[in-house]
Amino acid sequence: MPILPRETDVFPHDFLEFEDFFLGTERQWWVLYTLSRREKDLMRRLVSMEVPFYCPLIARKNRSPSGRVRTSYLPLFPGYVFCCATPEQRQQALTTNCISRTLPVVDHETLVQDLRQIRRLIESDTPLSPESRIQPGALVRVKNGPMTGIEGVVLKRHNGDRLLVSIRFLQQGASVALEDYQVEEIG
Repeated sequence: MPILPRETDVFPHDFLEFEDFFLGTERQWWVLYTLSRREKDLMRRLVSMEVPFYCPLIARKNRSPSGRVRTSYLPLFPGYVFCCATPEQRQQALTTNCISRTLPVVDHETLVQDLRQIRRLIESDTPLSPESRIQPGALVRVKNGPMTGIEGVVLKRHNGDRLLVSIRFLQQGASVALEDYQVEEIG
């Protein structure tokens, strides 16, 4: 049983699926860097303001002292919320007192592609490991299964190979266990 119900991690629920969500508008992508542990507070406020955002959440299970297993939903990238907003909406977001600074995104197509891949990885319900730095390796694409088409870098770990899917703008990502037969090298 979750400690708290799962928060809305994307608003509106399908806005990452639109190819041209902000074409013809003043919208721009921003990475909102939050004050410590204020991501969910910011997300709630952005929903009430109707400001589009995405903050990937992953389930973490832990055992209480009494032995109960509890599930909590934590940001995959602590401190970061991705927002696609007009200048007025950005100003509104700054009034929440949850944001430390904002970072403008220059290459929005790459960011959206990365965010979509991270979302698909989370939805595949495969255990994820947050990765704080990108390491060089072979660029691959998953060729079968629920993650078909996801592109990433192969990482070598002591317990086997992992597929790293990253948000290049942040130089952070998530990795998942990987078998050789699942991927094909690209590039």
